Amino acid sequence: MPSSAIAVFETHLPLPNRRQGKVRDVYELPDRGPDAPAALLIVASDRLSAFDVVMKTPVPGKGRLLTEMSRRWFDFIRDQGLAETHVLSFEATDLPAYGLREDEIGNLSGRVCIGRRCEVVPVECVVRGYLDGSGWKEYQQTRTVCGVPLPEGLQRGSRLPEPIFTPATKAELGEHDENIDFERACDIAGRKTMEQLRDTSLAIYSAAHEYAAQRGVILADTKFEFGYPLGSDGQRSGELPIVVDDVLTPDTSRYRPADTWKPGGEQVSYDKQFVRDYLQTLTDSGRWDKTAGPDGLGPELPDEVVEGTLQRYREALDRLFG
Repeated sequence: MPSSAIAVFETHLPLPNRRQGKVRDVYELPDRGPDAPAALLIVASDRLSAFDVVMKTPVPGKGRLLTEMSRRWFDFIRDQGLAETHVLSFEATDLPAYGLREDEIGNLSGRVCIGRRCEVVPVECVVRGYLDGSGWKEYQQTRTVCGVPLPEGLQRGSRLPEPIFTPATKAELGEHDENIDFERACDIAGRKTMEQLRDTSLAIYSAAHEYAAQRGVILADTKFEFGYPLGSDGQRSGELPIVVDDVLTPDTSRYRPADTWKPGGEQVSYDKQFVRDYLQTLTDSGRWDKTAGPDGLGPELPDEVVEGTLQRYREALDRLFG
């Protein structure tokens, strides 16, 4: 039996306003009174996306690994006083209080986050401490990344003199995120908001990078999402955006073992780069054009890519949190 047969590809719960992202299924939870925060249920599936396309083949258990790592990092952000977050609970056992029956909850344990309902800021907050990915491609042409000038002589994988904030547009499912400069981000979300999100993103990245480095792991780059918490009336209940979605997982970050890091080429990674590299071979041979097919999905992944991805995610979690 292929491993994908036991994976959770998607969920369909008896809750309103279901939205399906690249990896997560999101539902609105019933309001529990005027004094209770408006809440969402976020379910981490085993879907995997690369190049902003969801693959046909899920990675069984990936959703639980991502949820556990995100939970650990949310605790870290809270304990370090770095930012407020949307997290209310990571326990599926809290869902009956919102009207779900045990049989409806099923195998959601370890996959769920109950979070505050928020108005999401439509800019992804990317922080890069090392040069790779789309940043490396841009640097080779312009010696900049998202309008941030960088010194000559950097190589692929080089550590930057200091972390840089490189925002991106938040694309709809099936579309590609677009790197933008800080001024464009200010046009979209407002200067005051973006200055605060830049400072918060850089502070979280720097603290997480130091924590990971002490455990022999390099956090090369990551992206955060923020939102304004909403009240039961649907209006903003706070003036400051808080951290939403997931944080510092291999789906949103590049992790590398420190003992193999060497600037000048492709790096060993604990993240989706393993999948991207396989898909790039399909593109280079003309078998895939990095767009979704008629079913809205990307190509099938062979078992060795599925297992290799899961192994890298597990190793990242083990090395970071034991």
